[in-house]
Amino acid sequence: MARLTVLAGGVVVTVALLAIPATAHEHPSGITDLVTPAVVRVEAVSHVEITLLDHVSRLRHVERSYDFPIGQGTGIVVNPDGAIVTLTSVVKTDDEDVAVRAANKVFAEHHDVKVPQDDKRHSVDDDPILDRHLKDCYPPKRSTATCIIDVTTDITIFPNVSPADTDGFKAELVRAGSGPDAPAVLMPVARAVGSVGMPTAPLAEQVPDQQGAPTSVAGFLGRPGPDVQTTVEIAHLGKGGGAGEKGRPFGDPDKKVDEPAKLGGLADRGLAGAPVIGDKDGHVVGLLIGGGKEAKMIGVREITSTLSKAGIAARRGAIDAAFEAALTRYHTRYYTEAAPGFQRVLELYPGNVVAADLLKVALAKRGGPEDEGTKRTVAPASSGPPLWPFIVAASVLFLAAAVGAFLLWRRHRAGDRADDHGQAPPLVPPQQAYDEGADQTVMVRRSPQFTAVPQQQQQVLTAQESSVKFCTACGMRLGQAHRFCGYCGQPIETS
Repeated sequence: MARLTVLAGGVVVTVALLAIPATAHEHPSGITDLVTPAVVRVEAVSHVEITLLDHVSRLRHVERSYDFPIGQGTGIVVNPDGAIVTLTSVVKTDDEDVAVRAANKVFAEHHDVKVPQDDKRHSVDDDPILDRHLKDCYPPKRSTATCIIDVTTDITIFPNVSPADTDGFKAELVRAGSGPDAPAVLMPVARAVGSVGMPTAPLAEQVPDQQGAPTSVAGFLGRPGPDVQTTVEIAHLGKGGGAGEKGRPFGDPDKKVDEPAKLGGLADRGLAGAPVIGDKDGHVVGLLIGGGKEAKMIGVREITSTLSKAGIAARRGAIDAAFEAALTRYHTRYYTEAAPGFQRVLELYPGNVVAADLLKVALAKRGGPEDEGTKRTVAPASSGPPLWPFIVAASVLFLAAAVGAFLLWRRHRAGDRADDHGQAPPLVPPQQAYDEGADQTVMVRRSPQFTAVPQQQQQVLTAQESSVKFCTACGMRLGQAHRFCGYCGQPIETS
C-alpha cells in the first residue's frame, strides 16, 4: 500500500507540473452567437372564407377569401423538435374582429358602397335594405345571417438559414397567453429540418437583479435573407420590479440613449418577441414586449411557465453541443481547433448561417499570428517560461518516487520470505565468533537480549569486591565502618 501511495504521489506531482503552462478554456461572456442561430421570423395571418348571401334583387352566393395580417415579430426555437416561443400578440387576434373586417370588405366590393374596411361595425345610411343586410352579416352567426364566415389562423416561420427559405414552414398555436404581451408556444405542423432537428436557444435560470445589467436584443426586421441580417441592439435592464406580464423597463445607466423608445421602435418593425440575451453567459433572460416609445422585457420565468403549461420541455440538442464547443474555441482564438467544429455543425444543420460565417473567419485565421493554437505549438521564447525545466523536474520526481516504491517493495519482499521460513529477522547484526586466544578486552555473557558486556564493567565490579574485609576470628564479612565483628565481637584492628 505504501509503495502505491508514493507512486501515486509522483504521478500527481508530474501531472501538476506539466499543467502549469496550460490555461483553461472558459466560455466567453457577452456574446449573442449562442442564441442567434435559433432566432426566427414569425408571421401570422387570419385566413377568412366568407360567403355573402345576396338576395336583395335575386339570390346569389358571393364567395371571397381574405388574408388579414395578425402580426409579425421574432421568436426563438427552444428544443430540437422546433418548439418556438414568441408573443401572443404576434400570432393571435380576436376572430370576431376579423369576421367584422371581412364583412365590411365583401359588402364594399360586391354592393359598391362606401364602408370602411376595418374591424368596426358600420351602417349604410342611404340604403335601409343594405344596412339591414350588412348588420345581419356581422357575427355572431344567426338564423337570419346573410354571411357564412370561417376564420383560421395561418402561422409561417422563416428560419435563419442560408440559402434563405423564402416559403418558410407552417406552425400551429399550441398555447396562447392571457394577454397580448404574454408568451405563446408554437409547434411546426411537420418536422422542420432534418433528423437532428433545429438549433435551440439556451434559457437562463433567472433574470439579473442588478440595475443597469447589460443585455442584447436580437431579431429580424424582415424575412431572413441576403439583404436582411440579424439585428442586434445593446440594452440595459432598468430598476427592478416589473414582475410577470407587466415587464421590466430598460434604461441606459449613462442616460446617453433613450432605450425604451429605441427598442419600442424596433418592436414595431419586427422585433416584438425578440430574445433579450444576458451578457454573463449568452443565455436568454426574457422577451422584448411593448412598442412605440415604451419597450419592456418579460422574464424567463414567464417563458418557462408557459412552456410547462403547454407540456413542452426546453432542451438542447446535438447541433447545440457541437456548435457551443466550436464557438468556445473560436472566441478564445483557437481557430485551428474551431474550424473542424463548425464543419461538423454544418454537417448536422447545413443552413446554419452563424456557423458558416464563423467557419470562414476561422479558416482565414487558422495557423496565423492570431491563432492561439499555433502559438502553443511553436512555443516562442517570449510567450512564457520554457517547458523543459518542468518536464525534467517532473521526470526526476517521478524516478525518485519509482525508486522509493521499489525499495519499499524489496523490504516488504524480504520480510515476506522470512515469514515463509518460520523465522523472524534478527534484531541486531550477528557478531564474530569469540577467540579465546586473543587479547580479551570484552567479556562475553549470554543473555536473552544482549550478546556482550564490556570487560571494563567487570573490572570495576572486581575492584569493588576486593575492598571487602573478613573477621580473622570467625571469618564473617565485615562492614566498611565497623570496628568490631558483628558476629563474634572480635576487634577489627586485631583481625
